[in-house]
Amino acid sequence: MTDVNRPPEDRIGGWTRLVTARPRLSLLLALIFTALAVVAGSGVADRMGSGGWEDPAAESAYATKALEKRFPASQPNLILLVDSGGKTVDDPAVAAEARALAKKLSHEEAVTGVTSYWTTGASSLRARDRGEAIIAARILGDESAAGKALERMAPHYRGAHGPVEVRVGGMVAVRHELQSTIQEDLLRAEMIALPITLVLLVMVFGSAVAALLPLGVGIIAILGTDAVLRGLTEFTDVSVFAQNLTTALGLGLAIDYALFIVRRFREELGRGAEKLPAVATTLRTAGRTVLFSALTVAASLAAMLVFPQYFLRSFAYAGIAVVLIAATAALVVLPAALILLGDRVNALDLTRLLRRGRPVRGGEPGAGWARLARLVMRRAPVFALATVAGLVALGLPFLRVEFGTADDRQLPKSAESHVVQQHIREGFPGGPGGAVEVLAEGGGTGTKALADYSAKISALPKVLRVDSPAGRFADGRRVAEPGPAEAARLAGGSAEITVQPKGEAVDAASQNLVRTIRAQEPSFTTSVTGTAAVLVDTKDSIADRLPWAAAIIVAVTLLLVFLLTGSVLIPIQAVLLNALSLTAMFGAVVWVFQDGHLSGPLSFTTSGDIETTLPVLMFCVAFGLSMDYGVFLLSRIKEEYDRTGDHQAAVEFGLRRTGGLITAAALILAVVMVGIGTSRVTNTKMLGLGIALAVLMDAMVVRGLLVPAVMKLTGRATWWAPGPLRRLHTRFGLSEGESAPAARQGGSGTEAAADIGTGAATDAAAGGGADGRRCGGKGRPHGEDGTHGEDGVQGEGEEARDRVSTGR
Repeated sequence: MTDVNRPPEDRIGGWTRLVTARPRLSLLLALIFTALAVVAGSGVADRMGSGGWEDPAAESAYATKALEKRFPASQPNLILLVDSGGKTVDDPAVAAEARALAKKLSHEEAVTGVTSYWTTGASSLRARDRGEAIIAARILGDESAAGKALERMAPHYRGAHGPVEVRVGGMVAVRHELQSTIQEDLLRAEMIALPITLVLLVMVFGSAVAALLPLGVGIIAILGTDAVLRGLTEFTDVSVFAQNLTTALGLGLAIDYALFIVRRFREELGRGAEKLPAVATTLRTAGRTVLFSALTVAASLAAMLVFPQYFLRSFAYAGIAVVLIAATAALVVLPAALILLGDRVNALDLTRLLRRGRPVRGGEPGAGWARLARLVMRRAPVFALATVAGLVALGLPFLRVEFGTADDRQLPKSAESHVVQQHIREGFPGGPGGAVEVLAEGGGTGTKALADYSAKISALPKVLRVDSPAGRFADGRRVAEPGPAEAARLAGGSAEITVQPKGEAVDAASQNLVRTIRAQEPSFTTSVTGTAAVLVDTKDSIADRLPWAAAIIVAVTLLLVFLLTGSVLIPIQAVLLNALSLTAMFGAVVWVFQDGHLSGPLSFTTSGDIETTLPVLMFCVAFGLSMDYGVFLLSRIKEEYDRTGDHQAAVEFGLRRTGGLITAAALILAVVMVGIGTSRVTNTKMLGLGIALAVLMDAMVVRGLLVPAVMKLTGRATWWAPGPLRRLHTRFGLSEGESAPAARQGGSGTEAAADIGTGAATDAAAGGGADGRRCGGKGRPHGEDGTHGEDGVQGEGEEARDRVSTGR
C-alpha cells in the first residue's frame, strides 16, 4: 500500500522514514556508539570528586584556600590516630615512636604542615584519657592528587608500629573511602536491580524479547552518560555521587520510555497494522509523549545548574545527559529494532507456565482502574481532602529539619576514617575539624591589635578558647603567652586565629558564633572559615538561588503542560499536585535519617541533621519523575476529552488506560532506586530510598486518587483558556492524538494497562482509526455512538462495549 492510499493515521511521517530506512545500519551505529562510550567512559569514577558541597565564591572558601597556602598546619586533611596500646601517650617508648612517625611523614612528597601532640604539647591533640593522640598534616593537591598520595602512603603508616597502633583518618581519607565505597556499592546495586527489573519486565510484557528492549535502551543511556561525564571532567569538577543518578535514571527512564513505545507498537500489530505503519503510529503518539516527557524531566534537573556547588551541578550534568540519551535511544534505536522484529517482538512468552491451568480472564483491561476512577469521582471532595491531609501529615516532620554538612558519618561504622573521627568526637577536647578559623590580613595586624581582637572573641558566650599569634585567650583575657607554635601563626602580614567553640562543631550555637565573629570590625580584614562557617555559607548560597531554581521548574512545567493540554488550570494543578506528592519523601527523610528511626535495620549512623544540598537534589529529581508520569496520564485524558467532549469520561478513560502502566513503570523504577538505596553511604541511601518512596506515592496515591478527585471538582472549567492562549495552543500545542480535535471521530490506539503477574502475553488494543476500521484483535467495529470494542487479556473479553462512563 502506498503512503497516499493509507488512512491518515497510518501515513508514514518523515521522522519514521528517517529512523526506519536502514534499521540494520541504525542498530550497527548504536552498537558502535555504545562501544565507543565504553572506551570513552572508562575510568570516569577515578576522575570524579567526592566533595562539592561548598560555594567556591563564599568567604569560607577563600579563607580555606588562603590558610592552606600560608598556614598549611591550620588546615590538616590527614590525621594519624596513635593508640598507645594500654600505656599513656606520654610514655617514653610511645613518644619516641610517635615522633619517628611524624618525622617520617614530614619527609613524604606533597605533605606539609606536620604537627603532633608530641611536638606541640597541645591538649586538643590528646585524648582526655591520655590513651590516644594525633599526628596531623596537610596533603597538597586537588582531591584526585591527594587521594592518590594517600593511597600510596597509607599502607606504610596504618597498623602496628612498635608499642603503638595507628589508624589513618582525616578529610582526605574520608573522601577517598567515600569514592571507593560508592563505586563498589554502585556495582552491587546494578547486580541487584538488573535481574529483578528483567523479571518484572517479563511479567509486564509476557515476552522475553520485548522485555530485553528497555534494558538495551537503558544500557545505551548509562554508558553514553558515563562518556559525557568523562569528557566533562576535563573541564570542570564532577561529583562521584552523580554516577548513582546515571544508573537510576538511565534504567528507570529508559524502561518508562521503552515500555510505552513497545506496548503501543504491539497494540498496533494486534489490531492488524503492518510493521511500518505500526511504528509510524507509535512514534506519532507514544513517541511524541516520550519526547515531551523527556523535556519536562530534563528541565527539572537543569534547574540545579543555578547553584554554584559542583555536587548539585554534577547531578544536572548527569541527569540531562541520561534523559536526552535515553529519549534519543527510545525514539531512534527502538523503532529500528521494532521494524526488524515485527511480530517476533512477542516471542518467547515466559508467562505461559504461570497461566497454565488458570481460567481465561474476561473483562476489559484496566477495569479495576476504571472502577477506582468512578469511585473517586463519586466521592471527590472526600478523597481530595483525605489525600491532601494524609500527604501533609506525612510531610510534617520536615518542619523540624536541621541542615548540616556531610562528614565521615556518611560512611559505615566499620570504615577506618569514620572510626578515627568518632574517636576524636568522643574522646578529644575540641578536636580538629570543629574550630572556627579566622584569617587576618592587611594593615593593623600587629600583636596588640591581634591580642585585643582575640580577647574580645574569647569573651563571647559560646567560645572555649582562642589561639592566636598574641597567645592563648579565654574568658576575655590572655591565659598563655605566645610561644613557637603561636609565632608560626603569623606570616607575611597575615595571621591565623583559631576559635574553639563550646559544643558541637556545626550546631546552631556554632553557626551563630560564625555570624557574630563576622560582624566584628577590627582594624584589619578578616575572613572566617571552618566547618560551621562552610555550613553558614552553603545555607545562604542555597537560599539565595533556590527561588531561581524553583522559578525555572515552575515556568517550564507550566509552559510544557499548557502546550500539552491547552488548559490554564491543568498546568497549575500539575505543579501543585507534583509538589504535594513529595511531602511523604521529605517527611520520611527527617524522621528516618535525621531522627535516626530505622538506623539499625538500614545500617547507617545519624548525624542529627540533613546535608544541606540533598533536599534540593531530591526535589529536582523527584519532581521531574512525577512530571514524567503526569504527562502520560494527562496526554490520555486530553486525547479522550478532545474526542468526546466528556470531561468525566475522559478522566476515567485516562486512568483506565495508564493507571496500570504507570504503576508498573513506577514499581520498576522504585526497584532500581531501592537498589541504589542499599548503598553503605548515607546520602546515597537517602537519595535512593527517598525517591523510591516519592515515585510510588506519586504513581499510586496522587495519580490514582488525587488527580481524578481534583479534576472532578474542577469539572469542565479544567479545560478553559482565554482566546489568545487557545489560538497559541492550536498553533504550537503538542498532543498524543492522531489529528486535530475536530477531526477525531474515533480514538487512536492507546497503551494497555500493565498487568504484572497475570500473564498478559498480549496487550489490549483500544480505539481505532478515524475511518471506522476494525479495532482489536477480533476485528470488532466501532459502535454507532463512536465507542470502540476492546480485547481482554486473553483476546476475547466478555465485555465488548465502550468504556463505562458516568454521567453520560
